[in-house]
Amino acid sequence: MPRYKTVDQIQRIMSNLEHVRNIGIIAHVDHGKTTTSDVLLAAAGIISAKMAGEALALDYLDVEQKRGVTVKAANISLYHELGGRSYVVNLIDTPGHVDFSGKVTRSLRVLDGAIVVVDAVEGVMTQTETVLRQSLEERVRPLLFINKIDRLIKELKLSPQEIQKRFVDIIKEVNRLIMENADPEFREKWVLDVSKGQVIFGSAKDKIGLTVPHAQKKGVNVMDLIKAYEDGREAVEEFQKIAPLHETLLESVIANVPNPMEAQRYRIPKIWKGDINTELGRAMIEVNAKGPIVFMINDMRLDPHAGFVATGRVMSGTLRSGEEVWLVNSRTPQKVLQVSLYMGPFREQVEFVSAGNIGAVLGLDRARAGETAVDLRFKEVAAPFERLRYVTEPVVTMAVEPKKTQDLTKLIDSLRKMAIEDPNLIVKINEETGEYLLAGMGPLHLEITLTLLKENYGVEVDTTPPVIVYREAIRAPSQVLEGKSPNKHNKFYISVEPLNDETVSLIQQGAITENMDSREMARVLRDQAGWDYDEGKRIWAIDEGINVFVDMTTGIQYLREIKDTVIQGFRLAMNEGPIAMEKVRGVKVVLHDAVVHEDPAHRGPAQIFPAVRNPIYAGMLLSKPTLLEPIQKMDVRVPVDLMSSAVSVIAKKRGRVLDMITSSGNVARVIAEIPVAESLDLANDLRSATAGRAFWGTEFSRWAPVPESLLPDIIARIRQRKGLKPEPPRPEDFISPY
Repeated sequence: MPRYKTVDQIQRIMSNLEHVRNIGIIAHVDHGKTTTSDVLLAAAGIISAKMAGEALALDYLDVEQKRGVTVKAANISLYHELGGRSYVVNLIDTPGHVDFSGKVTRSLRVLDGAIVVVDAVEGVMTQTETVLRQSLEERVRPLLFINKIDRLIKELKLSPQEIQKRFVDIIKEVNRLIMENADPEFREKWVLDVSKGQVIFGSAKDKIGLTVPHAQKKGVNVMDLIKAYEDGREAVEEFQKIAPLHETLLESVIANVPNPMEAQRYRIPKIWKGDINTELGRAMIEVNAKGPIVFMINDMRLDPHAGFVATGRVMSGTLRSGEEVWLVNSRTPQKVLQVSLYMGPFREQVEFVSAGNIGAVLGLDRARAGETAVDLRFKEVAAPFERLRYVTEPVVTMAVEPKKTQDLTKLIDSLRKMAIEDPNLIVKINEETGEYLLAGMGPLHLEITLTLLKENYGVEVDTTPPVIVYREAIRAPSQVLEGKSPNKHNKFYISVEPLNDETVSLIQQGAITENMDSREMARVLRDQAGWDYDEGKRIWAIDEGINVFVDMTTGIQYLREIKDTVIQGFRLAMNEGPIAMEKVRGVKVVLHDAVVHEDPAHRGPAQIFPAVRNPIYAGMLLSKPTLLEPIQKMDVRVPVDLMSSAVSVIAKKRGRVLDMITSSGNVARVIAEIPVAESLDLANDLRSATAGRAFWGTEFSRWAPVPESLLPDIIARIRQRKGLKPEPPRPEDFISPY
């Protein structure tokens, strides 16, 4: 085992990109990611080998250690030797819980390979599928580590043949997901081949790992490993010396994960919006350390002593302290004050971070996750990286207020900082009630946020119970309606209609974005979503809630001069719909005609906003309005004799069973969908119905219309909670007949 190397030694190796690997560890919650990371840290000499698996060194927050769940993605740069050569592995340990999947998305943006950890007993769970899909979307090559194989022997007492069948089933399932989700040119290439060491079998807790090439080299096989477990602790410890996990993992990573020079050739065209044939594009494709600086920021963290730290990958150039860079999305210059490498919770200051590596920067406090920092000379031509697309969105919200009134200012400042650190946390002030609202991915996300608010910022709060977030939608098109400005000098003739599923899907996938070329957008919409080409070319805005504003007018005087104000009025209407003041989803707003006053004094925001919003609201109220509720997919594993009990609980929660599979070992798998609104006490009900023998995973599935019978009651409850009259408004409240 190599001794721990200094940062200077690590930095020297980083300049030789053939010896650099950027990898992450991804998995379902509790499948052993952080324990696996511990083994690699021990091998690099950072923690004691005895403590590996117990230290959980990359779970460095108190809340992570107490709960045994990873909350934040943790970076570390590790030195390793293999075959007489020195390597640097930039490692990120990511969370496994569905509520923190946004951090996985942000981590994958800077990685080239991922070790997918799967519990040998539980198999491929919902979050395994989610993180694997995310990695393939980012063109990050997966490897598979089948962990906890000791459980198959000690707990399930399976025979060697049954254990091998279990391995085959897991590998087949992962390969099926790769074939379904990888880009066409990588499907065959990335399918896991056991003979090439792309699948590791072992136990992170016992620090044992075996691949086929490693086993052949050492003259052992999986049967020997099974026998070692059957023979007792001493035999396991002996086998540990023959097949140490860190050795097999690193052999697999170095042999199969591409180095930055290989990876950036195919990743940059996918994740960067700019022209590859420009100087910036070529520098990134070549990972040119002497080229212009391009720093892709994937995470922002708050250091209580130094301020915000931007974490990211240097795609080209060399990042040094004192450099001035241009933030492409924020449109502002900022100076790099300090450059460092991550060592878990600590940062080690360095002189520079060269292209192809992951580093941390002080001074870029105006940046946000997803920002692109470039050489100042290229500020006019630089394009940003693709927007980070999250697999889920905030669906649970609660109101918070400080226990001590004097902490109000501190609370506002703390929440602002936390929202920068965690873009999946939405902070909003309800102007009607004066409440501070927190929206998160799920109850655990909000619970952890409140814990961090108390531990890191010293603010204790009172909260309301978590409530589910809904979306407003329509089910039919409206007629054209007239909206007048309060001064009656401006008129807009607007209709609304639901977007078809194909359009919603294109916007979700990022195939259609607001700032893309209008002709290209029109072509995609015509070919894949059935739009008229001329209408597709006239899209003015695409709202983040997946709503579209189309201008079908011709030759209207002064309309171009107020375009930004009209779009802002559309966005305000989409942010709070008419029936419950919830966000709107899946609506197309069409402007057919307009009358705009010639004097700018008579067409300011105070006049234009109501004139745009009112016909949109009236149109929605006339178009079979409804609420959409978040639906989550469940994957429940339960003994066959208790399957009916689990199905009964799901049915009582308005759930729908999609599939039931009986696998080996007398275990049934129930795949179902259930509304998030019904799932807040699901854990207790499922445990009591199955005597605690069910285990399950969930992931966000889709938005679905609320059943008609429940709709009036839910609307009334939401409106009362927001301090509004229980009855929703009528179309006449927004427009007068004309």
